[in-house]
Amino acid sequence: MSLKKNDIIELNIHGMTSEGSGVGRFNQQAVFVTNSAVGDQLRVRIIKPSKRYAVGKIEEIITPSKDRVTPDCECFYQCGGCTYRHISYQAELAVKEQRVVDALQRIGGFDKFTINPIVASDTRNCYRNKAQLPVGMSKDGEIIMGFYAYHSHRIINCDECKLQPAVFTRVIKVFRQWASKYKPVAYNEETHKGLLRHLYIRYGEVTKEVMVCLVINGSKIHGVEELAEMLRQVEGFKSLVINENRDKTNVILGENCKAVYGSGYIADILCGLKFNISPLSFFQVNPAQAEKLYSLAKSYADLHGDEVLLDLYCGTGTIGLSMADSIEKLIGVEIIPQAIENAKVNAKLNGIDNARFICADAAQAAKQLSEENTTPNVIIVDPPRKGCDQQLIETIAKMNPNKIVYVSCDPATLARDLQAFSQLGYKPKQITPVDMFPCTSHVETVVLMSRKEK
Repeated sequence: MSLKKNDIIELNIHGMTSEGSGVGRFNQQAVFVTNSAVGDQLRVRIIKPSKRYAVGKIEEIITPSKDRVTPDCECFYQCGGCTYRHISYQAELAVKEQRVVDALQRIGGFDKFTINPIVASDTRNCYRNKAQLPVGMSKDGEIIMGFYAYHSHRIINCDECKLQPAVFTRVIKVFRQWASKYKPVAYNEETHKGLLRHLYIRYGEVTKEVMVCLVINGSKIHGVEELAEMLRQVEGFKSLVINENRDKTNVILGENCKAVYGSGYIADILCGLKFNISPLSFFQVNPAQAEKLYSLAKSYADLHGDEVLLDLYCGTGTIGLSMADSIEKLIGVEIIPQAIENAKVNAKLNGIDNARFICADAAQAAKQLSEENTTPNVIIVDPPRKGCDQQLIETIAKMNPNKIVYVSCDPATLARDLQAFSQLGYKPKQITPVDMFPCTSHVETVVLMSRKEK
């Protein structure tokens, strides 16, 4: 019997999807249920049936999983920001570790490998140093602001997020007071009318510096000077910036920034290095876990001072610069011009003179270096979620490095790429997941590859 919309079924949850939904089976058909936990016995209402699977929502928890805990956030069941606030942290870590194992087995085709225990975070809360809060209008014309509901662009009004530092709540309170006085018109994604798109906040975990940025559908906004004055009551406030974004897309930031107050950037410290952070700069969202990840990558690289290190997808240079004191030469590659300029500034800021940065596609740059007879001993790849393309993997293998350190943000593309590297002579030696984003479904993985013994 096929499932129909609004059917009520009993379901046992036995697994988790990569997005964090629980999985059960009813008459051999998979049923996915958000906010469920492995071990739950549930009464579920079907909200989306199809031939291959169904999606349901919890009507009643008959027998709760041993992993269940009471969520400590009143917005959790409406907001799409967190995935695992309803289970214990140990259970969350186990889910993430298993996700990496499953990807390596099912996608990568690896049957004999050892995975190290996941590197846990010291805290599940207050770790994010960045917030990008969409702004909208309620039916009565009041500003609403917070986070999108799961798989939608419906804004859940929320001033206090457990993932963010307390100073963000103070900034939001000041912003609401200012908005109540000046009544800016919020941007409408459907009509592309309105001015105010996002409130964007950045924070220096070590320096305690705060930057506030208004993303607007225009070039100026009334009352912004008073907002800067009001924000001075927030401890650590250093800069207020206007970002102009007139594009009819879901991309949050435009290319043009104008400092209304302060220098237009804040500073922070990561791995003992100082970094200037503007609205457009890439900087790790969870610095404490980033230091653990970088330390792990550096230990896998096993540097002795005479290496040439190639850092592909280097961004603003953070991971390569953190290793520059242990190598002869650093070469960073990134396709985004602004990121390369930031990387050069960051190197200069820290007195690092053995770094070279190339603005190019990773595969093109690797080919260029090969043509220059530049032979890196160690290559670090930290690609976006889509992973590395086959051309880049082949080019890296031809450069014949002693070691490749792969930093992944997606287990599925990691597994695919590791299989491709393995076919070209590079075998995974160490595999360690890192929990960079507690309470969410994301998991990072650091892998050491070296040439197979012939």
